[in-house]
Amino acid sequence: MAHAGAGEPAVEAGGRALDLVDRIVHAIERFTALISGIGIFLLMLVGVAHVLGRKFFDMPIFGYIDIVEIMMAFLVFLAIAYTERLGGHIRMELFVSYLRGRWLAIFELIGVVLGLAIVSVLLVYSWDHTMRAYHLGDSTIDAQIPLWPSKLMVPISLGLLLLRLMVSLWAYLRVIIDPRKPLIAVAHVIDPEEQALREAQTAGVFNNDDRDR
Repeated sequence: MAHAGAGEPAVEAGGRALDLVDRIVHAIERFTALISGIGIFLLMLVGVAHVLGRKFFDMPIFGYIDIVEIMMAFLVFLAIAYTERLGGHIRMELFVSYLRGRWLAIFELIGVVLGLAIVSVLLVYSWDHTMRAYHLGDSTIDAQIPLWPSKLMVPISLGLLLLRLMVSLWAYLRVIIDPRKPLIAVAHVIDPEEQALREAQTAGVFNNDDRDR
């Protein structure tokens, strides 16, 4: 499983530009992820109000289903780049987790290039779909809420994901060119044993002193 956080390699002079770009992009990712989290909380409040209003006052929130459908774009897509930076997307790592250095960077680079191609296509078509909804005045069936703002979240989120993948491309190319350079600005792949140890430590099963014994 990929992992990002404390313990990343120190940045040498040649990687400071990459590290700076990564920090800027990650700050934007954290902000969009925060919006997504706030959206989840607000949607929970709306759901509670809808249930209580219908049960005790016979006054459900009008257009509740429409609100849920619109909010899904905010909840799901806004955090997609943040999740990519943390290595939280589903990956097949049975083979990759045992690679190191240049070979790891090569295999990761292949995935990043494929991701860039797919996300680029999705970005173009999602933008066209958003503009179509805007010009046609597309709206929800019940509450007649305009759909283009929620649809706009898709190309915005994909654009941020595209930027994250470009940062990853830069990071892996550095290591391919010179395997002695530390791998920065990407989630680090750890082997299954290390992942199990970290999960056990998180659960409080044992600490680092127990591992050393």
